[in-house]
Amino acid sequence: MKIGLVGFPGSGKSTVFNALTGLMAETGFGAKAGKTNLGVVKVPDARVDALAEIFQPKKTTYAEITFSDVAAGAGGGGSARGLDRAVLNAMREVDALCQVVRAFTDPTAGEAPAPMREIQDLEAEMILADLELVEKRLERLKKEKGKPREEAALLALKTQLDAEKPLRGLDLPDEDWALFSGFKFLTQKPLLLVLNVDEGDVSKAPPQEMAAHVAERGLGLVVLSAKVEQDIAQMSPEEQREFVQALGVTEPARDRFVRAAFALLDLISMLTAGPDECRAWPIRRGLNAQKAAGKIHSDIERGFIRAEVIRYEDLVLMKSEAKCREAGKLRLEGKDYIVQDGDVVHFRFNV
Repeated sequence: MKIGLVGFPGSGKSTVFNALTGLMAETGFGAKAGKTNLGVVKVPDARVDALAEIFQPKKTTYAEITFSDVAAGAGGGGSARGLDRAVLNAMREVDALCQVVRAFTDPTAGEAPAPMREIQDLEAEMILADLELVEKRLERLKKEKGKPREEAALLALKTQLDAEKPLRGLDLPDEDWALFSGFKFLTQKPLLLVLNVDEGDVSKAPPQEMAAHVAERGLGLVVLSAKVEQDIAQMSPEEQREFVQALGVTEPARDRFVRAAFALLDLISMLTAGPDECRAWPIRRGLNAQKAAGKIHSDIERGFIRAEVIRYEDLVLMKSEAKCREAGKLRLEGKDYIVQDGDVVHFRFNV
């Protein structure tokens, strides 16, 4: 799973990147123009820890999120001067977008923060970029006859974008969306907003206007102070707990961010456990057992026979697969079984 951090200059985007990854990428106006930073974060999961205590595996593997600190574009501080082509291309290559929005005071900025303006300006930029793709494809279809379904679907996309609405809010059949899988529309991607506030505002509710916009657009929202969280990321776990409690929040922003990202992408965790490895596998909610097996290896998906499934809670309670089997807690499921969050799965397959 790859999440692209975007935002106008001065939003604190790279500082948020450092807070989430624990890295120390260069921030501010001294950062190298056009440079994209990458960082991989392991997703904390107490269930993996508990399984590792039972099985004492050679290896313990958590789900991972790759953060891409996308280089800032030409626009800034809520201006509408545009995002350059390189930024737009980088934004298309991620699974989800996270816009960092400035809501903190900055004497060097020259103006007060305007978070809603930044949100609306970036949305407008993405809508225009998607509209350009749709219009170009429509022009080509005029020369290519015999594709009425694609043309009708494109016109539906154009109508949505002309109304200044993101494509993620458009209800189209899956078959129609499949026609555009290679387009990587920006406004179709899940979007998480990070409201970057002053330290004293971390525990406050977001502005009502922003909360309403998030609800209307189906977005995610996390409130944090990037400068403070960057410091927290460098602390020991014990120091982190004390500092976070003093701020009036329950956990570091990274953990809150990860949960918000999982919810936004509609991800769940499938678990595997044994003496070799205990591992969490992020998969889309609603995935069937055969497709889920393919997340481990394509050979397992192709040769799928059945899935042996134990609920995490049962395995932790009984401490072994054998006892779960004896108690009737191990189920045999076919390829169409929908994997649930917290399922501990062992796949049987033909080589």
